[in-house]
Amino acid sequence: MDKFIVSARKYRPQTFDTVVGQAHITTTLKNAIRNNQLAHAFLFCGPRGVGKTTCARILAKSINCENIQKDGEACNKCNSCKSFNEGTSLNIHELDAASNNSVDDIRTLTEQVRFAPQAGKYKVYIIDEVHMLSSSAFNAFLKTLEEPPPYAIFILATTEKHKILPTILSRCQIFDFKRITLNDTVEHLEEICQKEEIKSDKAALQVIAQKSEGCMRDALSILDKIVSFTNSEVTYQNTLEHLNILDADYYFKLLDYTQQQDLAASMLLFDDINRKGFEGDMVLNGFAEFIRNLLVCKDERAAVLLEAVESFKEKYIAAAKKVPASWLISALNVLNEAEINYKAARNKRLHVELALIKLTYLVQALQLTGDTEAGKKKLVESVKPLAFRTIPPVKLKSKLTDDSGQMTAGNNQQITNNKQGSEARLTIEEPVSVVKEDKSEIKSQPQTTSNQQPATSHSPETRLNTLEKIRQQVAKNNKVNGNSSIPLTTEELDKAWNSFIKKLEENNDPSAATNFKMASLKIADANCFEIIVSSNIQLKFIEQKRATLIDHLQKHFGNKNLTYQLTWIESAEDTEPKEKPLNTKEQFFKIAEQYPLVKELKDRLNLELDY
Repeated sequence: MDKFIVSARKYRPQTFDTVVGQAHITTTLKNAIRNNQLAHAFLFCGPRGVGKTTCARILAKSINCENIQKDGEACNKCNSCKSFNEGTSLNIHELDAASNNSVDDIRTLTEQVRFAPQAGKYKVYIIDEVHMLSSSAFNAFLKTLEEPPPYAIFILATTEKHKILPTILSRCQIFDFKRITLNDTVEHLEEICQKEEIKSDKAALQVIAQKSEGCMRDALSILDKIVSFTNSEVTYQNTLEHLNILDADYYFKLLDYTQQQDLAASMLLFDDINRKGFEGDMVLNGFAEFIRNLLVCKDERAAVLLEAVESFKEKYIAAAKKVPASWLISALNVLNEAEINYKAARNKRLHVELALIKLTYLVQALQLTGDTEAGKKKLVESVKPLAFRTIPPVKLKSKLTDDSGQMTAGNNQQITNNKQGSEARLTIEEPVSVVKEDKSEIKSQPQTTSNQQPATSHSPETRLNTLEKIRQQVAKNNKVNGNSSIPLTTEELDKAWNSFIKKLEENNDPSAATNFKMASLKIADANCFEIIVSSNIQLKFIEQKRATLIDHLQKHFGNKNLTYQLTWIESAEDTEPKEKPLNTKEQFFKIAEQYPLVKELKDRLNLELDY
């Protein structure tokens, strides 16, 4: 029985031409070998399983080949190539930096570099997963990497380029490997299936290529598993079952049910999917990817971005034509939000069902939104400007009393009522320009009810009656709201101030009341007085009660214009410097100065005082 070798090792490329999907790198390396323009250090970086280590081995074999081909490939016939293929070459050294990442390992490597190759031109050192080296190991490697012997070539491989020190990057020729495309992966899998005599569907290989996400090693590993599972027969259904992927037919059915607003059918279909063992987040993720593919198919230019099996492409395009783009975008938002919040949900199944309910009635929601917008548009279009009848200016002969008690006569002027605070004042303004009437539109206006008088019935006499009513209302408000003003005197101010302090005490605020008692008052003019405080604390307490204080004083004096100013004057006690307390040493010297015998006693007894 022959020993089984996995496809990833059995079909590892041996020449540059057999490397899949990295033509931009293999062409550059072949030209460098052919023109003898090899760098002393290379850095191969890119995703896993795309051929970094493979290209490093092929490069190491090719530069030591005794009969290099014209295109830069190795001959695979000379002693150097044979020893390399058998794994016995002494000119190629591979180091796994993931397990040999210390300074001692790098020092051992640099000591080996000093010895020239016994056979061949170059000694090649391949360091895989180089980003795992410690910073001290990188620093120990710097000098050797910058100026190696002419026969030494270093090839570094990594999947995480950002973790490598910039000093290492600047000393290497960097090659960025890309993910292998879907078509290249499928073609390579088809070649292997032909060599191994495996029956395969192209749709199944496309699913394997999608699942591998551009990694050829993963694609070959998946193929080996499915071959073992299906006994050398790779079909679409077997591949879906083995990879635990939900068939796209379920998503097409779910799309139809949501478009028909058939909630029961959607829930039953999800129950069927759930019984087959598919998790809710997988359903949400798969349906979101399905909606994305439909959205891509809406435009023929973007159809190349469709990530689906070829047999389903026509079905995707046909379904995309039936579903509006607004529904697809809204559905993507619903599914994305549901997938983000899936982990936090306690009842996972209910969470997915809520998303399906939203999708089922999404068509109706979009229709209602569209109808509302259309209705708004119609209402805006139906609005017409109102027509006004020309009103002749009113000539007033009566006299009006202003705030200062003087009499003013109004002649061809319009009178408006302005309110400032709780007072009502009558001011005279210039007449307002009036729009001329449009008789054709007035005829079409609906008739007014008995309670509403038409604008055309207003006569100058009616206008005068209205102004008279305004005057009466203002006078009434003044009687109700306004009190007769009390002149601001020292006695009356002290009386109002003490009554406010009494209110503070009744409201259980003794601290504020105490600070108000300590303040002194000084009248500035008829509408203003000054509050003098001697500390910052008093200032803050009075500022906190500003609103209630001014309201109390204005009501007491019946003067809405009454205000106050707050002044902080430091007392003489605060400005005088305070005497600094003496420490123990200063206290002793002061006592000794007053009583010399104390100092004499200390000196005679040779006392050492602890100050």
